[in-house]
Amino acid sequence: MKKRTFNHALALMSTMALVSGSLNVYAQAEDAAPIEEVVVTGFRASLQNSISAKQNASSIVDAVYAEDIGKLPDTSIAESLARLPGLGGERRDGRTSGISVRGFNENYVATTMNGREILGIGDNRGVEYDLYPSEIISGAVVYKTPDASLVNQGLGGTVDLQTLRPLEKDRIIGITGSYEMNELASSNPDYDDTGHRLAFTYSDKFADDTIGVALSIATMESPSQEEQFRAWGYADLDNEGPGEVVALGGHDSYVRSSMMERDTFSGVIQFAPNDQWTFTLDALYIDFTDSKVFRGMEEGTVWGGGVTNVHSTVEDNLVTSGEWNGFHSVIRNDGEVKDGELTTFGFNVEFQMSDNWKLTLDAATGESSKDLLNVESYSGVGRAGTASQGDPAARSYVLTANGVQYGPHSTISMPDYADPANIRLAGPQAWGGAIAQVVGQNNAQDGFVNNPLFEEELDTLRLQAEGEVDFSIINSVEFGVNYSDRSKSKINYGSFLIAPGYFAADGVTVAGGDIAVPADYIVGSADLSFLGLGSVLAYDGIGLYNDGIYREVVADQYEPSRLGDTYEVTEKVTTGYAMANFESGIISGNLGVQVVHTDQSATGYDAYTGEEGTVVATPVTGGDKYTKVLPSLNMNFQVTDDQIVRFAASKTASRARMDSMKPGDTINFSFDAARRASSDPDFSAWDASSGDAALKPIEAVQADLAYEYYYANDGMVSVAVFHKDIQNWHVSNRTLTDFSDYVIPGYHDADIPELVSTTGYTTAIAEAGDGYVTGAEFQVSLPFHLFSDVLDGLGMTTSYTLLDGEIEVDGAKQEIPGLSDEMYQLTVYYEKNGFEFRVSGRKRDEFLTEERGVSLSLVPITDRGAELWDAQIGYNFSESGIRGLEGLTITLQAQNFTDEDTVTADADDPRQVSKYQHFGANYLLGFNYKF
Repeated sequence: MKKRTFNHALALMSTMALVSGSLNVYAQAEDAAPIEEVVVTGFRASLQNSISAKQNASSIVDAVYAEDIGKLPDTSIAESLARLPGLGGERRDGRTSGISVRGFNENYVATTMNGREILGIGDNRGVEYDLYPSEIISGAVVYKTPDASLVNQGLGGTVDLQTLRPLEKDRIIGITGSYEMNELASSNPDYDDTGHRLAFTYSDKFADDTIGVALSIATMESPSQEEQFRAWGYADLDNEGPGEVVALGGHDSYVRSSMMERDTFSGVIQFAPNDQWTFTLDALYIDFTDSKVFRGMEEGTVWGGGVTNVHSTVEDNLVTSGEWNGFHSVIRNDGEVKDGELTTFGFNVEFQMSDNWKLTLDAATGESSKDLLNVESYSGVGRAGTASQGDPAARSYVLTANGVQYGPHSTISMPDYADPANIRLAGPQAWGGAIAQVVGQNNAQDGFVNNPLFEEELDTLRLQAEGEVDFSIINSVEFGVNYSDRSKSKINYGSFLIAPGYFAADGVTVAGGDIAVPADYIVGSADLSFLGLGSVLAYDGIGLYNDGIYREVVADQYEPSRLGDTYEVTEKVTTGYAMANFESGIISGNLGVQVVHTDQSATGYDAYTGEEGTVVATPVTGGDKYTKVLPSLNMNFQVTDDQIVRFAASKTASRARMDSMKPGDTINFSFDAARRASSDPDFSAWDASSGDAALKPIEAVQADLAYEYYYANDGMVSVAVFHKDIQNWHVSNRTLTDFSDYVIPGYHDADIPELVSTTGYTTAIAEAGDGYVTGAEFQVSLPFHLFSDVLDGLGMTTSYTLLDGEIEVDGAKQEIPGLSDEMYQLTVYYEKNGFEFRVSGRKRDEFLTEERGVSLSLVPITDRGAELWDAQIGYNFSESGIRGLEGLTITLQAQNFTDEDTVTADADDPRQVSKYQHFGANYLLGFNYKF
């Protein structure tokens, strides 16, 4: 990444100053005349609450609050957070699930709920925000600079989700619901493109406001559709002229349909018998299921083996068009079910010891689990290596900005892949080398099952004291201790699938045949015309697996990466902290320190392929103990009643990714024929990986400077600049390795003579990186009533974020996951006389992220960014005068109404598209009713 300057950022700051001066004139004019108090609701009320939280905070924050009970400004908390300055949303399967803060994705952002650390159901620490229903969230505060009382910190910041507290609210009874429809019609006949959401909220106080009870129940069925092209990669070609010419190595593309179902129960009981004691008991249960089908086609070209290529056009060392033939297309009818469950209980006691001192005890326990079942089912024109197998495929192709567009071959015709008479339930490619020793041949693999199971537990206990003191400029202090015990485990189960027809009737003798797809499982056809591939036969692959049609061969005996990726990580963290709050004249703020002691350990396996072709695994353990000191300072200068200058300096840290902390070494050998025949170390039959259970946190020393001008209750301007000096970054070092010591004499050499190289790469995690992130954030909230009463109700909010950052390892530059150079947000709204209208857009540049690769492993990719636009129109009947409808609000929302695609590509050559995803727009017709 090239170094960039902030000259244009300074120019923008100057412009903002001019805007501030102009707005000050309008604000003074407003103050000069009597103002009639007006109660605002909806988005304007949400905006005012967010601005007030930012203004009154002792550190640099941004916030978002619900418009009404159970009604955030967006359909998910992730969507709302993504509209804040410095924050960027990441779409996954068409939904905004991930959030980056100041250039760091959610793995480097702490997430809490009501101040407590919370769990997710992701592979790592990062919380998948779409797990938490928007209906139970009353607001969220993003702490961009820490103070010592924030015991959960991250390099990017801390996101605190807030839920209802009944003793702080008047009586509430409300119900919300919506009907949801996806614009992209389902290409899979057994999935719908419509869904619904429904939520009920009750909150009330009893016994002279000493007892409060709140209950929220939310259920959802949300559909999603997708058209996807995915490249296997781009292969280096020989004898194609000067330079390294590359061409598409192959692809697996499909149409996906999914249905996300989520049921949530949230309850809070508060008891405040007197002015001294307040007891709060809360519980949360979430049951989450995301079901998907992926139907499409997998085809090798350069990496296909036995493929004839004609490279018609080569532009700047990239093959951009041509023809190929000779590969037997693999028709995929895959299915996936992700079952997640989360349960948390919390208990909080506040004791007001005196007028000036308060003691707080907080305890919580939680657990979450994720069972991810992914079934691959292969079919085609017949089993590989049999005389009855039909003719291979032949196609023409052209590279486009969205991947590849296919067409007919100039001379060779294609069979109808949607006709059941042409399709056999068997693998058309000999991908079963790993189980060849079980069945005697390498053409037995007709599918695969990945079934990782994640379980996580978290117990926390916190004791805090706070009170007023009179010592110089210090007016109050806070100090306490927080203890957390967290463990996360993964069992990486997998198995090879063999379809009926391969074995003879006695179940022992190998027949090597195939069968037609059972008619009871055929559901129709899946349309792949978006890539020019026509249609393929659609059947229920996951149903075939669940009903025991396939024979399973457990993979952990033949794939070292199974046990090599099975682990448990435990962390016991004790944090002592102290903070002094000070105020003198126009200066206020806090100064504090955290002392964090960690005792971490992990168990896992060393694994490699042994002499009999089966895995040899040895249990291993690792860990470390260490102490870190994290100081923090926040200073606020109240220049005028409505203008604040803030300065902050701190040291913060993010703990290592859980999957990086697994101990042990894994040495993998692929039995795939193409890899065995490759001399390219990037496409080698060999690779290895290792983790490090002793990894210490990544640290950052940061400084912030901000200017904020609050010229109206619903109007403000802010400018913030910051710099983070990153230390101890965890990097994946790749080392070229000779695996000759792991070649098994008489097995690899005799049985698999195609093995031409013993060289591959070893990837190891190391604490070897240093770097920085520098940024500037500009934010304006502008209500147009400042200019004219005629424009009352109309306004806009906008922000612009400029980031620069990189990691340096031995002179080489690496990107930071989640960092986009530029991000924009704009919302234009109108609310008056019950009418509501809002249009919102957000845009971010490309950024480094990750996707699921082989065996559902996470691999880095570059997302080219996106520009997303949403709109909402509604009516609040409170001002209609219609009896019985005073509590009703109806809304129509359109998400992604410009139908923006998601494209990921090679960082150095964006023409090499690795993935193209098309989701279509989403529409919701909803209501909110308060009794």
